Amino acid sequence: MNKHQVKGMANRATGEIKQQVGRMTGDTTLEARGHAREAKGRLQQGLGDAKEAVRHEERESERREIERDMDRGTRSRR
Repeated sequence: MNKHQVKGMANRATGEIKQQVGRMTGDTTLEARGHAREAKGRLQQGLGDAKEAVRHEERESERREIERDMDRGTRSRR
């Protein structure tokens, strides 16, 4: 989990709370700010998810490359 995912989740939660408080109090401005905060959180979390996916793919690619190198080394010794 990276900082974008954490901040995104926090902003989504804050946004949902602001929306609920805005609805309960009839404050449409607060409710709208809540929607905006939640949307910001979704974008941040999506960015974080994308970064994690790239990191995961890089690690998998490196792992596969190491395995190929090890396999080649084993075959060349035979």
